[in-house]
This record gives sequence, structure tokens and C-alpha cells, in this order.
Amino acid sequence: MGADLAAAFPEAGAVYAEAEATLPGLRGLIETGPLESLTLTANQQPALVAASVAAFRAWQAHTGLTPAFAAGHSLGEYSALVAAGTLSLADALRLTRKRGELMQAAVPVGAGAMSAVMGDPEVVREVCAATPGIVQPANYNAPTQTVISGEQAAVDAAAAELKARGLKAIPLKVSAPFHCDLMAPARDGLTPDLHATAFGPLAFPVYANVTAGANTSPAALPDLLARQITGSVRWVETIRALADAGAEVFVEFGPGTVLTGLVKRILPDAQTLNVGTAEQVRGFQLPAASPQL
Repeated sequence: MGADLAAAFPEAGAVYAEAEATLPGLRGLIETGPLESLTLTANQQPALVAASVAAFRAWQAHTGLTPAFAAGHSLGEYSALVAAGTLSLADALRLTRKRGELMQAAVPVGAGAMSAVMGDPEVVREVCAATPGIVQPANYNAPTQTVISGEQAAVDAAAAELKARGLKAIPLKVSAPFHCDLMAPARDGLTPDLHATAFGPLAFPVYANVTAGANTSPAALPDLLARQITGSVRWVETIRALADAGAEVFVEFGPGTVLTGLVKRILPDAQTLNVGTAEQVRGFQLPAASPQL
């Protein structure tokens, strides 16, 4: 992952070099695995930050473009903040390593669960609120896709009720129940580190997961990032708010095309592009004259 970018663009190579200096061993995991080690939450989170920031910096150096706005889905909010210049890469890597460790430790293995639900999000909210135990909407990913998270028994009960109402619920293979109240120990554990981190001015607004609104205040970031750990990722509202603010082209940085797919489900007419490989950086071309990124 990312080896071609690092070889082709010095800016990407510098990101991976800094990642290795900050968290020794991370670059080897990113490039060669093994997969079972890379996918451990404590490794996966900083690895994805490094990969997305490497793609962004290679793209920016090659094109000379700067986004008008940015947003990141859950962990991706850290990459967006690095791109905006308010958070250093080294601090983002350290924070996401600890974030991953705390999230994994917050709930015993097997005690929590997550399920993707296809259907009306209002019904999802209603069923979660009426189900005993902890089960909450974790990610509002698309107009008819909401991920629920919480205690295993409560998630199972909510999923059964949702199926009885004609919705589809698919259990997810996850290492922990993210973005619900069970993550409170992780939120409390990371909060002191967030408040000890130096956040600088933002080069452009970054839309926060927990508010779905634009933020330009460095002072607000520790609280926004702490609340994000237990709060819902309001991705549908975020993408619509970006469009309302004038965003016309949505560029996904890093490996994969999951967010591009979600954007198209939220805004079917949106123009979307992916930047995750050296070829995609070299071939990048805006689809319209002077669009808002």
C-alpha cells in the first residue's frame, strides 16, 4: 500500500519516512504487511492516515491545487485536519495509534457488535431508542444505509426488530463497537492527549463528523475529536452541507473508493474522483472549469 506513490513522488516518500520515524515499524507494515498485523486497530488507524496524507501531498505538489473544504469519515477526520495544516502528521499518527489502542481496549472482544442497516434512518433511530441496552446509530453513511453499534445482545435485538419491519440488517466484522457509548473509556482516555496537542490555523474549513458543520477554529478541535469517538458520523448531512457550501467535485484520497461510492449515493449528480496511486496523481484532471473541491 502506497509504495508506488512513495517511489514516484518525494512528497509521498517524505510522509512514509516521517511515519516510520514517528512509529517505528509502521512503514514496513504498510508496504508489506503481514495483513493480520496491519489490520490491528492500533496499526490500521495510523497506517490509513499515512496513506491518505501521502496521496494528498503528492496530488497537491503535482497539481498545485488546494481544496476549498475537507471532511473525513471517522478516522479520516484526522487526515483532513493534517491536509488543512492544523494538525501535524506526527501528532496525527501518535493520536490515532493511541485512539486505536484505547478503542480496542474499551470493550472486551465479543461484547460489542455493529450491523449495517438498509432502510429509513428514522426507523433505525426509533428502534435503537426503544431497544433495551446500548445500541445506537453509529454511521449515517448514505440516505438508506445506517450502521448501528453497541452491546452484542442489543444490536442483535435491534436488528431482529428492524428485519421484522422490512429493513435489511447485515452484521459487520469489526474489532470493536465504534461510535457508541461503549467507547466512553476511549474518549476519556484520549481527551487529555487531544487537549495537549498543538492545533494551528486551518488553511480551509474541515467539516466535523459530530456536527456535520464547517469548523475553522483550532480551539474547537479537541472537543470535536473527543466527541467523535462516541458520537455518530453524520456523513449524509456532511456531504449535503458541503454541496450547499458550493462543493462541486469530491476527491477521495487514499486507498479504496468507499467514500466515493457513498457520495454518489447521497448526491447522484456529484462529480467524484479518486487519488490513491501514482497513476491517479499523474492523470488527475478537474472535470469542469474552476470547480470547488
